[in-house]
Amino acid sequence: MTVARLAVDRATNAPVVVLRDAVGDRGVAIWIGAPEAGAIALALQGENPPRPLTVDLLAAAIAALDAQVDLIAITAVRSGTYLAEVRLVDAAGRRHVIDARPSDAIALALRTGAILVASASLLTAEQGGIPSPPEPLSAEELRQHLSRLGPEDFGRFFT
Repeated sequence: MTVARLAVDRATNAPVVVLRDAVGDRGVAIWIGAPEAGAIALALQGENPPRPLTVDLLAAAIAALDAQVDLIAITAVRSGTYLAEVRLVDAAGRRHVIDARPSDAIALALRTGAILVASASLLTAEQGGIPSPPEPLSAEELRQHLSRLGPEDFGRFFT
């Protein structure tokens, strides 16, 4: 899978990451939070923030433990919530699977160059596959959208 685009759902004003099959036209749209959209946008643009983001901290911790991200898998959707796994390989060749939010896992894949896959069952219209993806945003439109968000837009993450 590749990250085809980052968009904003105009109905909900929420960021959406659109994943597409590297070969073919199947894909899936996943609604994500604004901070994760920002991390994905920076990674897509090849930019590094002045201070590390959470995804950068995670990538550094994985490297410090002499492990590497082997694969990022978007595995399922339950009650409208997508699930993902970060699959690691350590220096001894042992494999580890870590449960993750898809948005964080996608940002990690972009930062580390890991392979990104999605379960074929997610690419059907019944499971959230995308027959017509949201309109794409330019980098400047996304920056403007993110700059208009306030603490109240992040719900329970801010008190």
